[in-house]
Amino acid sequence: MIFETAEYDARMHRLRAEMARRKLDGLLLFAPESHFWATGYDTFGYCFFQTLVVTENALVLLTRSADLRQAELTSTIRDVRLWRDGQGADPTESLPGLLSELKLSGKRIGVETDTHGLTAMNGARLNARLSDKATLVEASDLVPGLRLVKSEAEIVHVRRAAELGDAAWEAALPLIRPGAEEGEILAALQGAVFEGGGGYPANEFILGSGEKALLCRYQSERRTLDEQDQLTLEWAGVSARYHAALMRTVVIGPPRPEHLHMHAAALDALLACEAALKPGRPMGEVFSAHAHALDHAGFGHARLNACGYSLGARFTPSWMDPQMFYDGADTIMGPGMVFFLHMILMDSRSGAAMTLGRTSLVTETGAEPLSRLPLELPRV
Repeated sequence: MIFETAEYDARMHRLRAEMARRKLDGLLLFAPESHFWATGYDTFGYCFFQTLVVTENALVLLTRSADLRQAELTSTIRDVRLWRDGQGADPTESLPGLLSELKLSGKRIGVETDTHGLTAMNGARLNARLSDKATLVEASDLVPGLRLVKSEAEIVHVRRAAELGDAAWEAALPLIRPGAEEGEILAALQGAVFEGGGGYPANEFILGSGEKALLCRYQSERRTLDEQDQLTLEWAGVSARYHAALMRTVVIGPPRPEHLHMHAAALDALLACEAALKPGRPMGEVFSAHAHALDHAGFGHARLNACGYSLGARFTPSWMDPQMFYDGADTIMGPGMVFFLHMILMDSRSGAAMTLGRTSLVTETGAEPLSRLPLELPRV
């Protein structure tokens, strides 16, 4: 397991205390991040139906046979039940019996539904199977709220992830030049994370040049860099599934005036957001700092309606935690939280792109940026 048993015991104590506060007799967890955080269970088997059933005294995993040993070797779970693959198999079929065994029939049971670990089809099966056997209560926010504040043991991995993110940039930057192949740059980014002992990111690294430098998502086409070009990169160091993300736009050849203006605005916005990253304040104030700085610089048309999010241990398809910086976000920031701030300017009028982002740890006094990379405009 990634952490000592005592770490997981402390997490389960917090989880059960929150269940008691919400008057939940049981909890059906479907998010892989919840499984990983609570028990260490580490698998991509959530693409199939599996649920972790939590009560005051019990912890039972219902999964497929392919993940039996995964649970035994990576987690604190000792009671694993299997549903059987087969033509027309309904993985929820054994749930009523399991809940009856755990004395949860007719009780209040929290359910995680806002997760990639529960498909719409299986969610419909779950409701049909249990709607008359228990009171199902939406509880998708329960574990993400507990995961928001990182323990000292988790912060060790966050800091290591940040080191790997910096190393990835330093491996890739020398390859960025006219005539370079995007695939080589991407291989250097990811390879440095692997070579440093890190793992796969929860989503693909973003890499796009030319007009595709304006994209905020990975796309699979590759191209060769021109003599005059722009390259947007978003990547993350990863340690034990904990992420520390970074973002840069590199100018190849002489920078256009738009690039210089956009970078200056992005830098001002990033520093303003980090200054607003204070314990006891709502996340919406960080977004307000972002919007004010970029709108004042004349880039209201090119900025996004969000400027970052919480980071932690995440699984495919996204390394983004639910708590985001957007207008009116009311989550209160506090020490031990980890946030990625991204200043993204995509100006379709001029065709110019500019991004700047890094990850910070919230301390008692404010933001501690975790990257040692310079914030100047990268140009080659």
